Amino acid sequence: MNKISAIQMTSTSSVVDNLTSVESLIKIAVDQGSSLVVLPEMFPIAGLETADKVNISEQYGSGLIQDFLSHQSKENKLWIIGGTIPIKSDNPHKVRAACLVFDDKGSVVARYDKMHLFDVVVSETEAYQESATTEAGTDISVVDTPFGKIGLSVCYDIRFPELYRKMFDRGAEIFTIPAAFTLKTGAAHWEVLARSRAIENFCYVIGAAQTGTHENGRKTYGHSLIINPWGEVMHQLAEGQGVITADIDLDALKQIRKNIPVDQHRKI
Repeated sequence: MNKISAIQMTSTSSVVDNLTSVESLIKIAVDQGSSLVVLPEMFPIAGLETADKVNISEQYGSGLIQDFLSHQSKENKLWIIGGTIPIKSDNPHKVRAACLVFDDKGSVVARYDKMHLFDVVVSETEAYQESATTEAGTDISVVDTPFGKIGLSVCYDIRFPELYRKMFDRGAEIFTIPAAFTLKTGAAHWEVLARSRAIENFCYVIGAAQTGTHENGRKTYGHSLIINPWGEVMHQLAEGQGVITADIDLDALKQIRKNIPVDQHRKI
C-alpha cells in the first residue's frame, strides 16, 4: 500500500507566500510517509481580482510555480498533483486552469486543463463567471502512477458524472479533485458528490480544498477528504490549513469491483 495526502490551504494574493505554505505542508505530508500529495485548486494565488491569475500566468514548461513544484517533487522524492496553475492560453486575457502531475524526479508526466467552468449564481449576492478569465480544457487525462491509475479533475467537474465514467473506462482507480468550493455549495453538496463519484465507480477520491476567508472576501468550504471505493470517508479536515493522509489499497478496490461488477452489468 502507498500513502496519499490531500493538502488544505487558505491561499492569499501572494504567490511567494503561498508557495512557502505549500513547502511547509509538503514537509508534513512527507513526515506522514506520503508518496503523493494533491494540492488544492488555486493554490498559487487567490487574487484580489479574478484577473490577477492572468497577470502571474506562466508558459507551460517554465516559471516560478512550475519550477517550485519540480524542485519539491525531486527534493522529497514525491509525486505532486499541482491543483491548478494558471498557464497561458492563446487568448492573452485568459488562462488555462492546468492541473500538472510531477513525478518523483521532478518531471511533468500529465496535464489536465479544467473542463467545466464555474459560471453560476450562488445567491442574490454571490455569483461567479470563471469563463471571463479562464479558457476551458477539452481533454480527459488518466495517468499511470506507482499508486494506481489516477483520473484528474478539478472542483466544478465533480458535478458531471459522465467525466468520471469516461475516466473509469480508461482504467482510473483514483480520482483527484483539487477544489475551492463556496461555503454554501460546499456545505450542501461537496461530500455527497465526492462520495457519489467514489461509489458509482468504486474508486478512491482525494479532494484537496481551499478553506476559510480569503483576502477578497470570498469564503471557501474546506473539508478536504479522502474517500475509499466503498464510499466511506477515511479522513476529513474541516477547517484550517493542514494535511490528511491515507493508505491506498488497490487489492481491496479490485475485490470490490469483482464482487459488484458494475462495469459488466452496464446496459447504456
